[in-house]
Amino acid sequence: MRLLKETARRFKTELAVYRLVLKDVRTPWLAKVLLGLAVGYALMPFDLIPDFIPVIGHLDDVIIVPALVIMALRLIPPEIVAECRQQVERP
Repeated sequence: MRLLKETARRFKTELAVYRLVLKDVRTPWLAKVLLGLAVGYALMPFDLIPDFIPVIGHLDDVIIVPALVIMALRLIPPEIVAECRQQVERP
């Protein structure tokens, strides 16, 4: 149960960091598009590959969203992400 709570807290923190990164004017436009697609896909009420298809239906969520986030983060200068992370983690 503790692991689940920690994962949820970390997910919430990362979402806040990505929101700040998206608002930052120094973030490249392609990274903004990729992060926007990742957030949009995660929140979309339907999937491109329906979940009732065994294995593949659930794997798309596990592969597509992290892949988009990873690609976006590679395009963003690390100092921007670090600054946004500090803003979120400040008490």
